[in-house]
Amino acid sequence: MRRLYSTFADGWPGLALLLMRLVVGSVLLLRAGPKLWNNPPLETMIAAAPVAGSALLLITGLWTPVAGTIVVVIETWQMLTRNHDPVVGLLAGTIAGALAMLGPGRWSVDARLFGWKRIEAPPRRSGANAR
Repeated sequence: MRRLYSTFADGWPGLALLLMRLVVGSVLLLRAGPKLWNNPPLETMIAAAPVAGSALLLITGLWTPVAGTIVVVIETWQMLTRNHDPVVGLLAGTIAGALAMLGPGRWSVDARLFGWKRIEAPPRRSGANAR
């Protein structure tokens, strides 16, 4: 993960990435959630489960490039094969793709696991006792 992002944005940019993750993840959960309850057909469950899983990963900021890419692929596939309004899928896929490229930001599990760590070195002793 560290090779993908040189830093994990904090401040206002980090807050914007957190907001993007929360919004797109919530929208995806709201779209996929009803398809997973009440004994859906297997094909519906197979299509909705990766979206719901990716939404949870995006919300927490865990494996953000993988989750964002999965959402882009699924939303693109649904826009091309389904006969419904593609606006929500287009927006969700675009934001997920942006998150996959930009990273999750400072307030994420990815930043905690893979971000740069600060190591405090003890002060050096000087003089004859320094060995």
